[in-house]
Amino acid sequence: MQTTLTSPSSPAHGTPAADVARAASSTTLPHYQIIRRNGAVVPFEPNKIAVAMMKAFLAVHGPQGAASASVRETVEQLTQAVVRALMRSRPGGGTFHIEDVQDQVELGLMRGGHHEVARAYVLYRERRAQERAARAAQEQAQPAQPVLHVVDGGERRPLDLERLQALIHSAVEGLGPDVKAEPIVAETLRNLYDGVPMEEVHKAAILAARTKIETDPDYTYATARLLLHTIYKEVLGEEVTHAQMHTRYAEYFPAFIKKGVEAELLNPELLTFDLAQLAAALKPERDLQFDYLGLQTLYDRYFLHVRKRRIELPQAFFMRVAMGLALNEIDREARAIEFYEVLSSFDFMSSTPTLFNSGTLRSQLSSCYLTTVPDDLEGIYDAIKENALLSKFAGGLGNDWTRVRALGSHIKGTNGESQGVVPFLKVVNDTAVAVNQGGKRKGAVCCYLETWHLDIEEFLELRKNTGDDRRRTHDMNTANWIPDLFMKRVMEDGMWTLFSPSSVPDLHDKFGRDFEEAYVAYEEKAARGEIQPCKQVRAVDLWRKMLTMLFETGHPWITFKDPCNIRSPQQHVGVVHSSNLCTEITLNTSDTETAVCNLGSVNLVQHLKDGPNGKELDHDKLKRTIATAMRMLDNVIDINYYAVKKARDANLRHRPVGLGIMGFQDALYELRIPYASEAAVEFADRSMEAVCYYAYWASSDLAVERGRYSSYKGSLWDRGILPPDSIDLLAQERGGYVEVDRSRTLDWDALRAKIARDGMRNSNCIAIAPTATISNIIGVDASIEPCFGNLSVKSNLSGEFTVINHYLVKDLKRLGLWDEVMIMDLKHFDGSLWPIDRVPLELKELYRTAFEIEPRWLVEAAARRQKWIDQAQSLNIYMAGASGKKLDETYKLAWIRGLKTTYYLRTTGATHAEKATVRSGALNAVPTAGGTAGLGAVAAAEPATDIKFCAIDDPGCEACQ
Repeated sequence: MQTTLTSPSSPAHGTPAADVARAASSTTLPHYQIIRRNGAVVPFEPNKIAVAMMKAFLAVHGPQGAASASVRETVEQLTQAVVRALMRSRPGGGTFHIEDVQDQVELGLMRGGHHEVARAYVLYRERRAQERAARAAQEQAQPAQPVLHVVDGGERRPLDLERLQALIHSAVEGLGPDVKAEPIVAETLRNLYDGVPMEEVHKAAILAARTKIETDPDYTYATARLLLHTIYKEVLGEEVTHAQMHTRYAEYFPAFIKKGVEAELLNPELLTFDLAQLAAALKPERDLQFDYLGLQTLYDRYFLHVRKRRIELPQAFFMRVAMGLALNEIDREARAIEFYEVLSSFDFMSSTPTLFNSGTLRSQLSSCYLTTVPDDLEGIYDAIKENALLSKFAGGLGNDWTRVRALGSHIKGTNGESQGVVPFLKVVNDTAVAVNQGGKRKGAVCCYLETWHLDIEEFLELRKNTGDDRRRTHDMNTANWIPDLFMKRVMEDGMWTLFSPSSVPDLHDKFGRDFEEAYVAYEEKAARGEIQPCKQVRAVDLWRKMLTMLFETGHPWITFKDPCNIRSPQQHVGVVHSSNLCTEITLNTSDTETAVCNLGSVNLVQHLKDGPNGKELDHDKLKRTIATAMRMLDNVIDINYYAVKKARDANLRHRPVGLGIMGFQDALYELRIPYASEAAVEFADRSMEAVCYYAYWASSDLAVERGRYSSYKGSLWDRGILPPDSIDLLAQERGGYVEVDRSRTLDWDALRAKIARDGMRNSNCIAIAPTATISNIIGVDASIEPCFGNLSVKSNLSGEFTVINHYLVKDLKRLGLWDEVMIMDLKHFDGSLWPIDRVPLELKELYRTAFEIEPRWLVEAAARRQKWIDQAQSLNIYMAGASGKKLDETYKLAWIRGLKTTYYLRTTGATHAEKATVRSGALNAVPTAGGTAGLGAVAAAEPATDIKFCAIDDPGCEACQ
């Protein structure tokens, strides 16, 4: 079998291989190069990969078998996958070693299931490697290779190998005996060529260290330190060791603030701080906390730059954010240092909009905006304009479209018939694409519709890939806003009536028993023919269609109107008409108020301590962190830039914030608790009780210092009804169907008494957001998510990153099980431990991945959290081997357990039930409508590398965080 990359003039031309090669060659990019084994650098030509692939198939299947159209198509697809993988590894261009290319070809063949071809390919490579080793042994007596030269500052000089080795040795210092400098040095040198620019040498060292991460997760810190070295050089203009940064940070920081102001990036108010005092408070050693993914993400997307050259270092970044949040404080320096401490220690992290914009000239710090759309043309287009303005400067949008009249409804002004909601939603979809958040990422919006709306059946199909494309919205998200009465009709197999809101306008603002009474009265009218248009359907049939569309298209999400309203502290001043883009915000909206929420998350794993029986929750530290975090979030409300007046009015009147958590899975690892267990459900309960208790207490303390929020009077807080008490209200309104654990451990009576005395600063305090990006920054699992894969590849705008479960590796090392065979097993079994016989059952249970956990455990843990939370949580449902019965049971359980909302449904087929991800494809993707036979079908979705926990298809989503 021939695997060398042949030239276009080789005999392969005129063969099927050549056809594929020519198809692939269109992707050739001039700034990518190949380093051959002899050190020669040549242009990267993807057509040669196609030729090599075809020859591999020829070697196994023979000329006749390899000439088939299916093989040619397979080779083309494999070639494209290999090329994409290579380019993603170096998104800005660069060089590949010939071995890197062949590694990707081998991986592509394995992933594609072509095991015989891959095996032959591996054996051929091994045979060639042995031949080269033999030749090398014969050539040892020959003179040494010539010295490599580098180009640095326009000057050509010999590579200072000792200096490079010293840099790499410093990067691995203190990381343990398994993280060695030598393999990084060797891999770096392998990827250099004579005349290489010096910046490419440093990049090669980073890439070399990065390739070792799968062998030991601590290589991620070595990689981050090498990246840190290049950041120091870019920002400071010269190479600086980390040891020197203790003095350099103090010199650099005041100059950085001045430069940022001069470049019109930073608020001139920052110059009025005591910059020397703040510089002295910086802790350079915290630069070493970052893993590679976290630091690369900050470098690519968060650090300020002037003409694409970064001017911001990691600790300056955290202090800049802290200063921006302390602008209105009396003792600004002390508060800025306090805020810096929780950010830079990774105890708490503000949401991405806050990290982007705090301290800048336009401090748009909020994450979520919720609106309700009126039923008139002027109001509809005002709402779409508002979407555009908010999308330009802000994060995610949630729109309530329930008031807009249905298809076929009478229009009094023209004596015509309405075209319904769908045509307007198409405009919303296209607006989100057009106004792409300042060119950074595409706009993000989720549209909500109540289940009694006459257009609901067409609404369910908006994300289908079939049908009239003019009535499809492929770029926006949708969600069902489901009243309890509908769920009761489903449970009792009753009928359900669909209305146009123009005929039943008051249903939009009613919930609970009031809604049920009004709805039943309208049904009686409809039965008498007094309301047109309307339609009756079997509730179970509509529920089945909801779940079918959720399974097939991923939308609309399942959210519940009544618990969002009945348990809302603010029900005295308005109605919650929808949630937000990520389904964790439940705030009132009206024609005069656009709801706004400001987010940040506590890193739960940082709030554990050693106890008499092992790790336990550190209540004292948690209370301190949350007090500071709530102050930071409250400050956002006053400092924030508002693109729309209705948003400013609502935010200042009600002052809602959304404190959440992340690193829940990491905390379970530290506690040695499997996610799929009663102990995990109990920890979800107790940890969330503590977070909420201290957050509500902190808001009450802020009320003493700063005053109560203006609409406090008449709220549930004012009436002495705290979030866990409001479960009783839900049970009363539903008349059953509420099965929620009521246990508690903290003194809620004391908190109730304090709030009665002091009031609350914030109408809402808690919301668990997805934390997709900020959890990457600090290196923990996102939000409340289970581990997605013990060995996986995360994709974001910075590229693809190998992520290994370092808790697992530590355990396997302790047992003497971490070796090359284990790494290969994890790759082969897609990150799952279950098929690996030598792994103890205890570890298999502890390190179950998302699709190895029954979805009921996710729901049960979420239910325990929900009883304490005054808003909601972004809850993804993972389901292996999805079926109609399983979907039905899971979402009914969510309703009965009192959940307010759910988020994405992520499914995989039964044959992939124990797989996580190191493959390319889309494990989390839901099959298209053409790919299933209905709700009862089991879909075997392709595994994914792209772990997306946010509502935008862009892996860099930071709409919520």
